Amino acid sequence: MIIEALLGFTFVAALAVLIAPNEYAGRLAAVLSLVPVVGSLWMWSRFDASGNALMDGTIAFQTDVVWFTLGGFDLHWFVGVDGISLPLVVLTTILTTLSIVSAWTPITERESQFYGLMLFMEANLLGVFTALDFFVWFVFWEAVLVPMYFLIGVWGGARRKYAAIKFFVYTNIASIVMFIGFIALVFGLGDSIGSLRLSEIAMALRGGELGSLFGIPAGTLATAAFVAMFIGFAVKVPVVPFHTWLPDAHVEAPTPASVMLAGVLLKMGTYALLRFNFTMLPEVAIQLAVPIAVLAVASVIYGALLALAQSDLKRIVAYSSVSSMGYVTLGLVAYTLYGVGGATFQMVAHGLISGLMFACVGVVYNTTHTRMVGDMSGIADRMPVTAGIFVAGAFAYMGLPLMAGFAGEFFIFKGAFESTTFGGMPLFTAAAMFGIVIVAGYLLFAMQRTLFGPFRFDGEYTIKEAPVHDVAPLAVLLALIIVLGVAPDLFFGMIQDAVNPILGGVS
Repeated sequence: MIIEALLGFTFVAALAVLIAPNEYAGRLAAVLSLVPVVGSLWMWSRFDASGNALMDGTIAFQTDVVWFTLGGFDLHWFVGVDGISLPLVVLTTILTTLSIVSAWTPITERESQFYGLMLFMEANLLGVFTALDFFVWFVFWEAVLVPMYFLIGVWGGARRKYAAIKFFVYTNIASIVMFIGFIALVFGLGDSIGSLRLSEIAMALRGGELGSLFGIPAGTLATAAFVAMFIGFAVKVPVVPFHTWLPDAHVEAPTPASVMLAGVLLKMGTYALLRFNFTMLPEVAIQLAVPIAVLAVASVIYGALLALAQSDLKRIVAYSSVSSMGYVTLGLVAYTLYGVGGATFQMVAHGLISGLMFACVGVVYNTTHTRMVGDMSGIADRMPVTAGIFVAGAFAYMGLPLMAGFAGEFFIFKGAFESTTFGGMPLFTAAAMFGIVIVAGYLLFAMQRTLFGPFRFDGEYTIKEAPVHDVAPLAVLLALIIVLGVAPDLFFGMIQDAVNPILGGVS
């Protein structure tokens, strides 16, 4: 019942913070958010499930009870974790606490509402990564949109209302498209399933039990449903060309919301792609490997080029996320142990690195009140600790060895080069690797102009080192990036155990 306890406590904590006085809300939220951190780390320390929740039913900390019956289907309260979902649960709890602490300086009004929404979002994110019945999962999936919409729309920048509406419309329409594709599969399976448990549906689809629907042959139905679900999840990732909502959302969102958006919410898309598309319909994934790989490489290169053209630090990091998530998509379509496993590992690594980069931009903005590269230079002399961590985070983004980003990208490249999904995979992999060169170019250029050289600042604010509570989250994130880079098997072993059953039996 540990998962129910975490979910219940986080929802109650969100309510408690929501009604707390503004002056105490931030500290109260930080203290309460430590409980899910301890709970997730306890789950990780006691984890014992060397399989996949959807493929062989090997689930840790599971609860499976019939909730109610709807339309002939038993809807279950079915939750649990395996080696794919547990790392994302740990990532969610840690980033939430660090994001809350990083909000103490910039959030100065309606604090109780802000921190209550942050905890409410955390609870729903935990639900997304632990729910194993489609109905329960979809409720959590949609509920995540609500707090992020308000976080952007109320505490965001000058164009916050436009960015919030754009975020909500894009992601909500994507959810509808995905929902239609999945329900088409459910109706196509007919009487072969009796519930909406993801494991039951996955095994029925892989067992060839999909029939025709409204005269549409099973093969065509599977392909159409795969495409619909892929588009729905690709918007969330985001994959080019479905990425246009992301820069606006990041730029206008308050920094703590940007940390959660890049660190965790984008991973909802790649996690769902793995759970639904690549687990339930592997043959279709292989048939469509070429166009998916094209989109992945396009995301890597195009996202990096867009970042190269930016002068706003936040936009640079935002487009970097588009590029980095392209590597995750490439690893998934490689359909090898290191490809899919590396993609899952990279979800965690990128969550930490992108969270660090956005948090660093936020600390610089708190002091200078600008994010424009041309407005300042040489601030490393005045903010040495922040600048040092910022540079280290940039190197982590570039894949410096002994950092988490290097491990994730190495696993993905190894798996993609070894892939026999189609003959062109090594070529696509080589093209994607060129993205690292562009990443190095725009990050080093931005760091050099902003942090180093003669000091110059076109503003009226005093440039000095940030307070401890601003720098502490940066230091923790950097430490975690190094630990995961030095010892990737902290998570990669359990990830491999969960990925193996997905790959088994697929030609």
